[in-house]
Amino acid sequence: MPKYLFQGSYTAEGVQGLLKEGGTRRRDVARQVFESVGGKLEAYYFAFGTNDVIGIADVPDNASMAAVSLAISARGAFRFTTTPLLTPEEIDEATMKRVVYRAPGQEA
Repeated sequence: MPKYLFQGSYTAEGVQGLLKEGGTRRRDVARQVFESVGGKLEAYYFAFGTNDVIGIADVPDNASMAAVSLAISARGAFRFTTTPLLTPEEIDEATMKRVVYRAPGQEA
């Protein structure tokens, strides 16, 4: 199952909710969100700096991850970004594919 890194930051409204509910409750909500699309929450951490939350989830496919992202973003309390994660084996497979590419300003 594909893995995704997710990161995000709370809006002022989201911070108020976090203060009210606490960190473990937000992790439990994240777990439920991923399970609702057939996925699994692997890791969930709070952080300092640009991102308030960083986590990893196993999700069946891009459409399911997009559905999660849309549902969370639509609420407006959390700015959510997603990065697909690739295994070393997937990179090995990518290195075996023939790609035709010409850089700008270079001859073919």
